[in-house]
Amino acid sequence: MIFQIDKTRWVLGASILLTLCLVLFACHRSGNESTGPKPAEDPMVHAVDFDLRKIRERGTLIAIVDNSSTGYFLYKGQPMGYEYDLLALFAEKIGVTLEIKSTTNIDKAFEMLNAGDGDVIAYSLTVTKGRKKIVAFTESHYTARQVLVQKKPKGWRKMTREQLDKALIRNQVDLIGKEVYVRKSSSYEERLQNLSQEIGGDIIILEDQDSAETEELIRRVAQGDIKYTVADETVAFVNAAYYPQIDVRTPISFPQQIAWAVRKNAPELLTEMNDWMKELKKRATFNVIYNKYFKSPRASLRRAKSDFSSIGGEKISVYDDLIKEAADSLGWDWRLLASQIYQESHFNPEAQSWAGAVGLMQLVPETGYRFGAEDLHDPRQSIRAGVNYLRFLDKLWAKTIEDEGERIKFVLASYNVGLGHVVDARELAKKHNKDPQKWDGNVEYYLLMKSKPDFFRDPVVESGYCRGEEPVNYVREILSRYDQYKQLISS
Repeated sequence: MIFQIDKTRWVLGASILLTLCLVLFACHRSGNESTGPKPAEDPMVHAVDFDLRKIRERGTLIAIVDNSSTGYFLYKGQPMGYEYDLLALFAEKIGVTLEIKSTTNIDKAFEMLNAGDGDVIAYSLTVTKGRKKIVAFTESHYTARQVLVQKKPKGWRKMTREQLDKALIRNQVDLIGKEVYVRKSSSYEERLQNLSQEIGGDIIILEDQDSAETEELIRRVAQGDIKYTVADETVAFVNAAYYPQIDVRTPISFPQQIAWAVRKNAPELLTEMNDWMKELKKRATFNVIYNKYFKSPRASLRRAKSDFSSIGGEKISVYDDLIKEAADSLGWDWRLLASQIYQESHFNPEAQSWAGAVGLMQLVPETGYRFGAEDLHDPRQSIRAGVNYLRFLDKLWAKTIEDEGERIKFVLASYNVGLGHVVDARELAKKHNKDPQKWDGNVEYYLLMKSKPDFFRDPVVESGYCRGEEPVNYVREILSRYDQYKQLISS
């Protein structure tokens, strides 16, 4: 009986001890997890394996960019910007086309990169230790200080430099207790926190909504809605040309490295990009591009104030109203038709090709007359005739291509190179057991092959030789530009 009691007490004691150990272990585990991100939250855990070789196989480089007056924007229908111009050169260097995805959310950009929705973040990113944990930075493009953006006082034009300096914050210590708005997840917040430690007092850091752009915060300072924000000096100086009432002469950091970012598991892409950038910096091309966007305030001011810039307006061309009306009759998004017209003539009604094509829609006189234009230099007549021709092609292809998205590709290719060559490519696709109703990798491929004797001499081919690269690129470039229009110009 005594043995039974002792045994029971021993079992009970062991059970209690085991329970306590489990509780302590759980608390310890919980405590560890609360001090850092869980493994599942680490972007690198789910980073896709997609390096340079696969990018080349896919045929496109997908760049994640930010819409800004220096990095990437549309101007008179043309994509432009420091980042965009360099990306276009790099894509050409590695033999692929460029695809742009725009987002103003920095956290989302990092997520998109590691999820495989992009191959490179082509923001003007400040290199930080925290960011190095989740991405690999390229060699720095340049260095830039962060500066305080503040509004000049009333009557500033009549003040001496000394009077102006006294009215503004020139000593960083004077930021103690001041509210400074910064873009969420930007390097500016980290810098202000460090500055607070350095000056021995708290700066009130207010993170704006995660969709806010740095240039939007600068605009709010200029309008007096907020008192202070922070920007890289390259961007700040460009905006100071647009808003002369702001001051950007107070630095809050030493020069910092500005670079692009790729996935940490894409070493081939990183090496290729670094080698290319090192070589580019040896040539005048890099300085020309850099100076174009960062050292030409008058040109930047002209673009920023233009109604035809995605920075300050919603127009693509002076013919937008005509294009919208015509696109509506065709059943197309007007931005798609605008992209085609840009491809044809860059919105120049006097444009004329070596083959005799004339006007905005680049029709030869015979075709223009057939579809309702007597004067192809007249924008309204040119657009009307071009759309009538597109409608004619669409009705023909609708008999065999049901999917509207696919049919648009066939229509565009036919507009460029002629219906017969596209029909030939479709017949070749059928003969070689490819899908004759799909463009990418199917009919597109055989249109490219029509420049080779084995294909353009095939019995199913009726229109003979074709330099297929031109219509294939025509379709790709129009649709790529259309995607960019959709991201930056409202419907």
